[in-house]
Amino acid sequence: MKRVAFNCMKANIYLQIILVMIFLLIMLYYTKIITPSNFLPVMRSNTYNINLHLNLIPLEKLSFLSPYGGSWLNGKNNCSCNIGKQWPLTASYDPKNMLSIEKRRRLQYEQHKKRNELPLKNIITAQPNSPLSYPIHGVEVMPLQSIVIPGLGVFAWERQNYMVKLKATQGVFNTIADVPEGVLNGLGDKELTVTSPSLQFINVVLKHITYTSKKYHINTVDVVSFQFEEYIAEFPIHIRQPAMPRLFDPGQDSNINSLVTITTKTFLRYHKLRVLIDSIRKFYPNMTIIIADDSEIPEKIEGPHIEQYMMPFAKGWFAGRNLAVSQVTTEYLVWVDEDFLFTKDTKLEKLLAVLENTNLDVVGGSVNGNRFHFKLWYEKGNEDDGECLFSKPGGFYTLDGFPNCVITSGVVNFFMARTAKILSVGFDPRLARVAHSEFFIDGLGRLLVGSCNDVYVGHQAKTEQTNDSVKAVEQKYAKFRQATEHDTKYKLALHYFKNHLKCYTRI
Repeated sequence: MKRVAFNCMKANIYLQIILVMIFLLIMLYYTKIITPSNFLPVMRSNTYNINLHLNLIPLEKLSFLSPYGGSWLNGKNNCSCNIGKQWPLTASYDPKNMLSIEKRRRLQYEQHKKRNELPLKNIITAQPNSPLSYPIHGVEVMPLQSIVIPGLGVFAWERQNYMVKLKATQGVFNTIADVPEGVLNGLGDKELTVTSPSLQFINVVLKHITYTSKKYHINTVDVVSFQFEEYIAEFPIHIRQPAMPRLFDPGQDSNINSLVTITTKTFLRYHKLRVLIDSIRKFYPNMTIIIADDSEIPEKIEGPHIEQYMMPFAKGWFAGRNLAVSQVTTEYLVWVDEDFLFTKDTKLEKLLAVLENTNLDVVGGSVNGNRFHFKLWYEKGNEDDGECLFSKPGGFYTLDGFPNCVITSGVVNFFMARTAKILSVGFDPRLARVAHSEFFIDGLGRLLVGSCNDVYVGHQAKTEQTNDSVKAVEQKYAKFRQATEHDTKYKLALHYFKNHLKCYTRI
């Protein structure tokens, strides 16, 4: 009986083994034959050859990569002006003088780059499987001051001896730790080596290495080299003097009158200016109004909270803007033309809310339904020809949190702005007659601009004047208002030289 029981047990074991083998064969079959492709390994076998050479898509089919649908440069400093309407930037120059003008322009551009371009221009690529640990972003030091460099470390074992090297171009290295002699070589210099048979000790020393800025510069970058054996890493140290904050006290009640000043410029047309002031006083009786005035025979504008500043006769449009803005003491200013008209829809509070709750510098409204907002694109060219600037009506996209506003580059002559930012750009006083977009071109890269369609200012109606004196003023004003051919050519010449443009194109 025992033998029979033993044989039965043995048979059961064999049966279980057979069943397991059958199960494994079934699983193997399903794995090899019918497993879905997304469960298969990424690279199972080299059953076909891969062509490692890819033909590039023709440039004319890559226009979707360009913001305006033109040619995509792909990093080439040779922008193209082959779209839209071009303005002849050099038309006002005598061809005989172009060589000397181009020479002066090239010299001025080189000086501009020295003052404004950061040294961090080359692409820094991290090596694969590097044993080095180092900071890649966010290391900052004030000029002539020192910091401990964060994040330095080496992770490579089984060496008899370890040596790492740090190299800078604008600063020197030191340590805040008491390190034995022979470990650090080059303290106080631009090159520092750390040597030890202990990797753990090397990393402890690296945690205490300092960098000291030795040149006073308010905004530059030192690219530090960090080397171990054949591995070399580079990381930036930003040397920057933080700008002093410019804060404005809005008062206990944060009344809009203590935050905003209205600015304008007048020339001859006092009958228009007085209508504007009367309309402002209906809605903002206590808001300061600053007037720049270059009329031939000035008239005193009376009233509370009004400041009138006189200028030489016909000094010009942008010179007057500069004067008016320079006298603003509030955090924000509103610019209006002298022939505008405030209405119940001229809600300055809405524009103020946009500036107070976003990082915009300028936000425009609408003049009789006309927003006149436009986008600017800037493309790099070569140093001799200059850059390309493109202008197109409209905005880029809707401003977060404000569905009636868009991000753009320039707006109409009715806008609210941060006073300090407007002063930092300024209005070129050489533009005496028709000018507006030129301010936003000068501010490209320095001003963040928005445009809203739910804040309106009116425009005083143009009616046939019956008063002879007013009619004479309007006729005289019209002679100054219209830009001459010389004015237009001079304005374009400024773009060529001052803005270093190869072309200015409107799409």
